[in-house]
Amino acid sequence: MSNELTIKDYSNGNTPTWCPACGDFSVLKCMQRALFSLQISPENTVLVSGIGCSGKIGHYYGGYSIHGTHGRSLPIAQGVKAARPELTVIAAGGDGDGYGIGVGHLVHAARRNLNITYIVMDNGVYGNTKGQTSPTSRVGYQSSTTPSGNPDIPVNPLLLAWASGASFIAQGFSGDAKHLENLIIEGIKHNGFSLINVFSPCVVFNKSQGYDFYRENISYAENPARTPQEYVGILNQSSMPVGVLWKSDNNDSIKPAQQINNRDNDLVAYLHSQLV
Repeated sequence: MSNELTIKDYSNGNTPTWCPACGDFSVLKCMQRALFSLQISPENTVLVSGIGCSGKIGHYYGGYSIHGTHGRSLPIAQGVKAARPELTVIAAGGDGDGYGIGVGHLVHAARRNLNITYIVMDNGVYGNTKGQTSPTSRVGYQSSTTPSGNPDIPVNPLLLAWASGASFIAQGFSGDAKHLENLIIEGIKHNGFSLINVFSPCVVFNKSQGYDFYRENISYAENPARTPQEYVGILNQSSMPVGVLWKSDNNDSIKPAQQINNRDNDLVAYLHSQLV
């Protein structure tokens, strides 16, 4: 009997029950293909998910999975990685799960910089509970919780993770599967905490941000930023950049905390230069 891995090894045979055309189908497939491409055996991986539509991703995965509580995929994933550092650990969730009740864990996971990959399926809505306004809903979004339009500025996960010390930040789109697969490959290969925010359309409850909306508004970043100036520049040039946006090496002798302090000092100096 051959022990050669096949793509089928990364599925447990369960049929996904997401709504037709949900972006999460693509995220699941891209994650499976990324692990297959890297030839990481399913038994050497752990997928930790939260609550919501995105939380069901572990129900269909062929490796080990833990379905945690709302907003708590990151602390569980960090515990797994601390106990079994040889395993490939992936945390997954949605924008409501990760940037709402779980947003504090993002800050601490980023600054600790443990070697885990965090995939967030961002659809700008609480889809599992039928369409309420989420932390990333656009200003003016109307729902049962904001019938007159969302008055709040949405959370910017790219800035939040960067300010917290994340060493790898990427953003993808589930409508571009090959590009997303490559982002997940790069995130898993990175030696440190990786955030991959994925525009994953909810075509049922957020009809204003479907596949065509993202195709018309995303822009591809060719290379990751290496300085605060470059990173701020990428985010200023486009409200929806996709690609590897930030990547810092972990092989130098400077401790992570000092890296963050140096980055903060560089950013303050840059912003001051723009004001004077």
